[in-house]
Amino acid sequence: MNPIQSLLRHVRSALRRMELACRRRPLPLALLPLGLLGGMVAPGQEPAPAPAGETVAGLPREEAMRLGERLYREGLLPSGEYVQATLDEEFPVDGQAFHCMSCHQRSGLGSSDGNIIKLPITGPYLFKPYPKEQALLRSTRDNIPKVFRSGDARPAYTHETLARAIRTGVSAANLTLSEIMPRYNLSDRDMEILIHYLANLNREISPGVDDKTIRLATVITAEVPEVDRRAMLASLEGYIADKGAQSRHEERRAAHGSFEMERMNQSYRRLVLDRWELQGPPESWRGQLEAYYRKAPVFALLGGISTLDWRPIHEFCEQNQIPCLFPITDLPVISDKDFYTLYLSRGLYQEGEAAANYLSGLPDVPASATVIQVYRPGTRESRLAGTFREARLRAGQTAPAEQIVDPGQATDAKFWRELARKLPGAVFVLWLDAGDLAGMAALAEAPHRPRMVLASSTLIGDDLGKVPAGIRPFTYITYPYNLPREPKRILFVVQSWLKTKGIAFERPIIQSNMYFLGWMMTMALMDMRNWYYRDFFLEAIDMSRDQDYAVGAYPRLTFGAGQRYASKGCYVVQLTDAAQPELIKRSEWVAY
Repeated sequence: MNPIQSLLRHVRSALRRMELACRRRPLPLALLPLGLLGGMVAPGQEPAPAPAGETVAGLPREEAMRLGERLYREGLLPSGEYVQATLDEEFPVDGQAFHCMSCHQRSGLGSSDGNIIKLPITGPYLFKPYPKEQALLRSTRDNIPKVFRSGDARPAYTHETLARAIRTGVSAANLTLSEIMPRYNLSDRDMEILIHYLANLNREISPGVDDKTIRLATVITAEVPEVDRRAMLASLEGYIADKGAQSRHEERRAAHGSFEMERMNQSYRRLVLDRWELQGPPESWRGQLEAYYRKAPVFALLGGISTLDWRPIHEFCEQNQIPCLFPITDLPVISDKDFYTLYLSRGLYQEGEAAANYLSGLPDVPASATVIQVYRPGTRESRLAGTFREARLRAGQTAPAEQIVDPGQATDAKFWRELARKLPGAVFVLWLDAGDLAGMAALAEAPHRPRMVLASSTLIGDDLGKVPAGIRPFTYITYPYNLPREPKRILFVVQSWLKTKGIAFERPIIQSNMYFLGWMMTMALMDMRNWYYRDFFLEAIDMSRDQDYAVGAYPRLTFGAGQRYASKGCYVVQLTDAAQPELIKRSEWVAY
């Protein structure tokens, strides 16, 4: 093998190891050896060393924290350039691909990929001796490197030894760190900024948590129908009541059990759920949210429900760094940069994309066919129209024509006959409710009927039987949930659980979603132990395995680092001609 071949083989091997480290499904944090988290001190007990004086690297401390955060999360130096590093001793990389957060997570509390353990790197962990675990779980003992099995794994880091570890990969115990950790080329000034950030990262537990309780809230806006409001609140509050009973039981076990049981049960705290009820238009919500938060800060928002744009609540959570789990909304914020709101799906945006992709994939609809969107100028309808238009353009299709229906304009038989006469053989994309579709019955036998009709099940509403029977043979409907004929095991479990609480099973999708939220919340709290940091809470959910066990509304919910929309697909269906029609699947569940 010549030197060039040897070098290429070496580079491929290094890249393959990095690829495996990034792609492996992380273990739930509860499966990590207890010492990886248990070796850390409680916040505030052990002050992290910090540079003396009022400045860091000649900067105000707040500015140093901002620049340190950018370096940690994005790999960007204060100069605006990406930090340079070396992988596996000789392969150059930069911070754009290999920044600290990519392995140690946003919280700095580490993770596990397969048998690759990425330890916490926050101040309370770094600047104290790290004992080897004395009570490893048997199921994980064989997967833990020998260095963690007895005695002290390493002494406390100092600023000097931490800088050496970051630059050269040599730990405070003079051991060589894993070869998958890049060795970063940082100046003394940039290193001082980064260490200042690490020393202060998650030094205090997040607001809303004390020794006995975790305060949470749910948001309800005034226009939500009473039946939907009741279904969401009763299901969510039923979960909180169950968790409270479990907490009392676990506290008794911990008080009379072994040290290990006590440590395992540190996460059990009483949950308190506040109702944040918002009145008035969305532009007034921000002030109301801030007032609620000032009165009683919360650790996270659970569920919540609104038929209007969720954006004001989303932005409040982003700016205050408050997790928001699975709100019931058809209008989520679509972003690949935001972190704190985790949605069940992309709502109406998902339906708009599904309609566009389904239409572009039909071989019997030529690219030259006229496509027209018909909708009223409401927020929901406009969002669907915009998403459909953008999806067609991305796919290389022509933009659709548009017919905006004035608020007072009737969509009666005359309206639809005239539109069909002007556009014979067109594809009608109707972002309208069931009332607006009623007049389309006149097109069932019309000589100029549309080539096909596309519509949204969300806008039509729960009673799809209101779609005129005569147009069903050429009408296709986006449907972003489990089909009614799919296995109903989880819905039966949800119904049984609600029955034990004396709660009526009125809104299956809303109530099964709140049941799933409780399932995920319980697992996340167990994984967190007593490390109540908001970022860590969301990371515990990000590292969850994909779910189909407790999911009643969707075929599957999937999770991963940075993914903020758990359901990623939609069906396209047709209706039978019965008064209570069955749904006929015309597409598979396509993930987007």
